[in-house]
Amino acid sequence: MPASLAVVADDAATCTRCALAAGRSNVVFGTGDPASDLMFVGEGPGAEEDRQGLPFVGRSGQLLDRLLLEEMGLTRDRVYIANVVKCRPPDNRDPLPAEIDACRPFLDAQLELIAPKVVVTLGKFAGQLLLKSKVGITKLRGHSYPFATGVLVPTVHPAYVLRGGGEPMAQMRADLVRAKQALLAAGSSLVTPASGTDR
Repeated sequence: MPASLAVVADDAATCTRCALAAGRSNVVFGTGDPASDLMFVGEGPGAEEDRQGLPFVGRSGQLLDRLLLEEMGLTRDRVYIANVVKCRPPDNRDPLPAEIDACRPFLDAQLELIAPKVVVTLGKFAGQLLLKSKVGITKLRGHSYPFATGVLVPTVHPAYVLRGGGEPMAQMRADLVRAKQALLAAGSSLVTPASGTDR
């Protein structure tokens, strides 16, 4: 097991294992409570994330924060948020296989050290990667899957919700309720049956 999350973060901060390092302003390692039972995994940083060095701080992050509070009764400081790749891909394109391979040890170390009871993947890319699946997100979501130290709940990406309106919003809300139920089933004290709004 890696020594600590801080050691892994220090390693990531100076990483030049792939071409994304040349275009970054900041490495976006992760944020939140490293002892949390709940971890979110997105795809990669966008422009605002690259600027601030923090994941999900743009419009998508604001939506995630709002739904996290409304459906689970949680603020972002009580969960842990990371991405598959820690540097911004140009023009927000999907990370390339070589970039994922170079960055994967950092995500694996985060998952191992945090050992969350529930992992929520945001968007097709992260869900398919961690579940080793080629199934589309519309078929992948709506279920919980055994994963590492607990379960994985795939949901749509907040950016997709911002573009897509009512139906994706309802899907993401339902998936966050599913994640809450998984935490309760795992005996987590992070949520209580009364927190959030079941729909």
